Amino acid sequence: MQNLNLFPERRIYTVSELALEAKTLLERHFLDVWVGGEVSNFRHPHSGHFYFTLKDHDSQVKVVCFRIHNRNLKFRVEDGISVLVRGRVSLYEARGDFQLVVDYIEPAGIGTLQYAFEQLKRKLSAEGLFDPDRKKSLPTFPRKIGVVTSPMGAAIQDILRVLKRRSQHIHVLIYPVRVQGDVAAQEIGQGVRYLNSRDDVDVIVVARGGGSLEDLAAFNDEGLARAIAESRIPVISAVGHEIDFTICDFVADLRAPTPSAAAEIVSTTQEELCRCVERLRDRARQSLLLLIERKRNSLERLAAHKAFASAEGRLTFISQRLDEVTFRMEAAWRTRLVEKTNRYEKVDERLRRIDLSRILHHSIERLQSEAQSLRRAGSELLAARRQKFEMLAGELHAYSPLAVLQRGYAIVRKENRQIVKSVRDVRVGEDVRVHVYQGELTCRIYGLKS
Repeated sequence: MQNLNLFPERRIYTVSELALEAKTLLERHFLDVWVGGEVSNFRHPHSGHFYFTLKDHDSQVKVVCFRIHNRNLKFRVEDGISVLVRGRVSLYEARGDFQLVVDYIEPAGIGTLQYAFEQLKRKLSAEGLFDPDRKKSLPTFPRKIGVVTSPMGAAIQDILRVLKRRSQHIHVLIYPVRVQGDVAAQEIGQGVRYLNSRDDVDVIVVARGGGSLEDLAAFNDEGLARAIAESRIPVISAVGHEIDFTICDFVADLRAPTPSAAAEIVSTTQEELCRCVERLRDRARQSLLLLIERKRNSLERLAAHKAFASAEGRLTFISQRLDEVTFRMEAAWRTRLVEKTNRYEKVDERLRRIDLSRILHHSIERLQSEAQSLRRAGSELLAARRQKFEMLAGELHAYSPLAVLQRGYAIVRKENRQIVKSVRDVRVGEDVRVHVYQGELTCRIYGLKS
């Protein structure tokens, strides 16, 4: 008769085994899912990974996005924003936490680049980089302009064509860069910094032709914006068409709707220069004529003054007084010179009477005598100090424990380094260490006698 097992053997999982199987099932069935929600509890530690909670009105799930996937995000993840994430459902075995491991994040309801643009715009505006007070004025007659753009693009051709037509005297220094791609923003920023290192550039134009928001992404870069803000040379942003706006437009000292318009702003035509010079010349001529007329009237009034009737007599008196003062000064200087000469002769005679060699010899003898006395006193002091030192050293040696040991005494210590002062401090069979003059003995107590 067959035995029926009504109580099959139970399968007992360890916690780790259960967590591993649950993780395997979740990752197998939810390998590629999209989830939308609001970010909260966002953390970004030194490892570079993103940790946050994705929640809606009723539930929440923990999310991790590793550094390899988040380092190329075009916007900044922060608490309170709504996002869409793509990834796989998993289980963090160490804590048994249900989580999403995502490899892509985008803002919900708005394009990534547009959201990043608005986010960076708010940040830089709050820092004051867009304030009109910090914007620099453009030079009226620039001699050299620096252009940061692609040497093969239409923007540089438009700029050169306008300058050739309007102001052939302006020199153009082109810093070639890429205006699209991952490294474009870095190259453009380097171009702005290089032109700032020169002393011959009067204005900088950052230029590019039109394009989509993706095409103009390099000009919405935070690093480039800060490079423009730090420029000591005025910067004109000429990016895209008139309807295109970038972060560079807001932070630059002036925005030009097109590269051609930027070239017209920095250039002045020959006709305009001639008209300006003509206006200045007319104003100078009128001012000079008016000044001459005022001076003539003032001179005529002075010439008619009655004080000039006695001017000749007054001048004669002043001339005579001047001659008198001159004679008196010459006499005084001659008297002063004679006094100084006599004084010099007296001093010279006194110096001749002084025997400098005898004084020097006497000083040397006195110095040698004092030096000999000093050496003798030093020797006596050193001998007295040496004698006192030897006496103190002898007394110190007499009190030295080593001297006591040298006379046949010993110091007895227990194993714990405690000094044995009495037979009551040790027991029979206990080991002790006996310190003598030139070493140490290890001994055992075989008997005690008081």
